[in-house]
Amino acid sequence: MRIVDIIDKKKQGKALSKEEINYFISSLANNVMPDYQASAWLMAVWFRGMDEEETANLTEAIINSGEIIHFGALSKKLIDKHSTGGVGDKVTITLIPLLAAAGIPVAKLSGKGLGHTGGTIDKLESIPGFSTSLSIEDMHNQVEKIGVAIGQQTQNLTPADGMLYALRDVTATIDSVPLIASSVVSKKIASGADNIILDVKYGSGAFMKTPQDAEKLASLMVNIGKRLNKSITAVVTSMEEPLGRAVGNALEIIESIEFLKGNIVTGDIAELTYDFGVIALAQTGKIIDETTARNYLQEIIHSGKAIEKFKELIEAQGGNAEVIEDYSKLPEAKYKVEVKSETEGYVKKIDAYKIAYGCKLLGAGREKKTDSIDYSVGVYLNKKTGEKVNIGDTLYTIYSNDEMKTEDCKKYCNEAYEFVSEEPAVQKQIYTIIK
Repeated sequence: MRIVDIIDKKKQGKALSKEEINYFISSLANNVMPDYQASAWLMAVWFRGMDEEETANLTEAIINSGEIIHFGALSKKLIDKHSTGGVGDKVTITLIPLLAAAGIPVAKLSGKGLGHTGGTIDKLESIPGFSTSLSIEDMHNQVEKIGVAIGQQTQNLTPADGMLYALRDVTATIDSVPLIASSVVSKKIASGADNIILDVKYGSGAFMKTPQDAEKLASLMVNIGKRLNKSITAVVTSMEEPLGRAVGNALEIIESIEFLKGNIVTGDIAELTYDFGVIALAQTGKIIDETTARNYLQEIIHSGKAIEKFKELIEAQGGNAEVIEDYSKLPEAKYKVEVKSETEGYVKKIDAYKIAYGCKLLGAGREKKTDSIDYSVGVYLNKKTGEKVNIGDTLYTIYSNDEMKTEDCKKYCNEAYEFVSEEPAVQKQIYTIIK
């Protein structure tokens, strides 16, 4: 078997066998294949695609390229929630302590932000001392002890995916549905959970631009899960505008804490967190009735159990839990600039990508995974879609450490806002759920 023949076969649009895919991934993981051949194969897949069976076989081969976390009997109850990436998406941080406080164990392997999307790891690492560098053994022990752990993907977990992702990033093959599906599902299955919830984003702030494309990706990932005997629920959600009001690492931690304290009871963050919580309770068989599940989760928030679980998580991973009561313990930006509205009306739309790009200019994002970021900077959206705006109202607030970058950010944020004279209908967050 030769790599060049596998590339040629896919170039011609023919389906690859399981043996050919296994040979390709094995050659990649064992460093016997040059990058230029792997890149050629990726481009062939981008142009020719893969059918469901091929994609499932690719997913399985990537899983088997490294270690697999085993939680034993706990795996049946364990939940792992993953988002395909967005702007201001802090639902993982609001949801995981809530589920753990509800008695559902959660083991979450997350990544750093790349491009315009924010990363859960970056947000958590804005908490002084918080370490996400957990070994597989550390994660297992922590989940057994307190019911929750959040760590970075280790080099021993799906290493072939890490190699492919690095090449996809520089060969313009990121937006291939089978490559996205195999990458996401392989990491989730290798992480050890039997119950997986996927938040598949669409819109200006997501990789998938239309709900139809996101639904196609979601369906593929659910079907791969069925082929590999894993329970996957995919929820297609909107990323047309940022989630919540805070965009930026430390700012998003503050907003997450406010939700877990019970101070944010309406809006998209509350809506999605409870929606995903209801799905998790049903998927693990804990509570099937939606109304009962939602009431149960709301009671956990208002009883203080959720914020206590987040405090427990922070302390377990070496972080300074004083941030829960004292936000000055988080990184703080030098400048706080309130931008006033020059328009009267209602906010019709806020372009998620433009807000994200403005934050990236401030230093909140990175081009390469090795780039450093500024945890303190970001944008707070004082006005969101559907809200009334008067001339002189604060539209948004920029947190910055550089006056010139502040002006650059302001340009993009101003362009992101669109106004109308009459109150617009607010779009529902969930487009569809696929099981």
